[in-house]
Amino acid sequence: MQGFARNSGNRPIFVFWIASFLGVIGLATILVSCGVGGSSALSSGTGAVRVSMTDPPSCAFPNGDFTHVYISVRSVQANMSAMATDTSSGWVELAPQLVSQPMQIDLFAAGSNSCLLTTLGSNTALPAGDYQMIRLLLVANSGGTGPTPATNNCNGQGFNCVVLHDGSIHQLDLSSQANTGLKIPPGQIVGGGISVIAGEDVDLNIDFNACASIIQEGNGQYRLKPVLTAGQVSTNTTGIGGQVVDSVTKRPIVGGTTIVALEKQDSTGTDIIYMQAVTDSLGNFNFCPLPSGATFDVVAVAINGSGIAYNATIETAVPGGTNVGAIPLIAETGPTPGPAIFQGFVTATTGSAPTQIDALVSVIQIVPLGGGGTLPVTIPAENTTVPAANVSVQNISVSSTTNCPASAPANADCAEYTLIGPASNPSVGTFAAGNVSFSTPAAGPVLYSIRANAFVPLSGGMTDCTPSSITINLDALKNPLTAVTGPPVTPKEIDFSGCTVFP
Repeated sequence: MQGFARNSGNRPIFVFWIASFLGVIGLATILVSCGVGGSSALSSGTGAVRVSMTDPPSCAFPNGDFTHVYISVRSVQANMSAMATDTSSGWVELAPQLVSQPMQIDLFAAGSNSCLLTTLGSNTALPAGDYQMIRLLLVANSGGTGPTPATNNCNGQGFNCVVLHDGSIHQLDLSSQANTGLKIPPGQIVGGGISVIAGEDVDLNIDFNACASIIQEGNGQYRLKPVLTAGQVSTNTTGIGGQVVDSVTKRPIVGGTTIVALEKQDSTGTDIIYMQAVTDSLGNFNFCPLPSGATFDVVAVAINGSGIAYNATIETAVPGGTNVGAIPLIAETGPTPGPAIFQGFVTATTGSAPTQIDALVSVIQIVPLGGGGTLPVTIPAENTTVPAANVSVQNISVSSTTNCPASAPANADCAEYTLIGPASNPSVGTFAAGNVSFSTPAAGPVLYSIRANAFVPLSGGMTDCTPSSITINLDALKNPLTAVTGPPVTPKEIDFSGCTVFP
């Protein structure tokens, strides 16, 4: 393995080999082993795959309440049809060993000095072809009628659970798709699909973003809304690593939390988070494995142990297999150099009645690009401890008609979110020929947008409402949404309508 073997913040990166590594809300397809060159003994018209899984969580204690997140996987399957349904023919097992021996995986397991942490299984005789759909099946919390994992760490709370810092264990409620398959369509697979060539090996990695996949409901229960990424990988050559430092001292930022995200543009041209992690005590981060041939934008933010916030620093067009070196963050100045806090509401209605949705809310800054043009970039949500504890709450269940603001539409459920980000403009640089120089953050107002995406609860990530994504750039008084320190800024309310009826 090359030097990009450990993810940031000593966070785990789980690898379940399958022949390819899936895209941003997805699962897996086809994988072969780390460092395996050449082919296995293959039948005519077949290829070999192995499956890997990664997860560099940024919400493990002390940056969140979780110490363990356990999921139990019983199958990973692929289909050559982009329109495959639950009952379609053509689904094939990528890791057939799981069918008789399901595995319980701790998505927050301690990382090792290697990209490959866990092997789910392999299929050395997968029919050659282009696989357009992947699905992952989990063991039901009741156990179902089939085999269950040999070891269960959920202590009577089903087979999928979260363990909080206080040691309490809570069942992780599953969607119906946990049984019929958490699907990854072509648009959610880097490269659009997985190609299995006869006589060749393929590596597939699945990144399970646990931090974005868990919703705490008002009744204290926890629910899984899977956010998965995947694609074909080469663990030896595709990692991206580096170190985040203070721009003045050139040393790691002391105390607090430094977060780094890998981002790629979605269909709207907005950079969204592909993987995210916390740096270690020396400011180092490392993402691996990553899809072969892919480039990413690297976004870093920080709040130090004294509560001083830093600007976001963005490095664009970073190819896999790159150590970007030092990424300098500029500390904010002034009488209150803390971050900005945005607190607003999301509402949901069918048009005639309140209805429940899940919403993922994020903050966006528009950054200038070299040579002209701009790019909307998602800024990783942060937490503060000084002068008071504030936690970003961006994965919310919109499910109550109580405590709605006076401005909420009639017949709507609502929920409040909190997002914390820099009260400064970003610094931007483009990686080119192994070099990068960063711009000085622009003076003047610090403008933000807020984007919310709506999903059907317990659906495994099915979008909801018309439209299913709303972006606003105004505050509650209809002025430009401007970041300032001090009391929270109230953004314009985000109102979803045309949502489905949820019982």
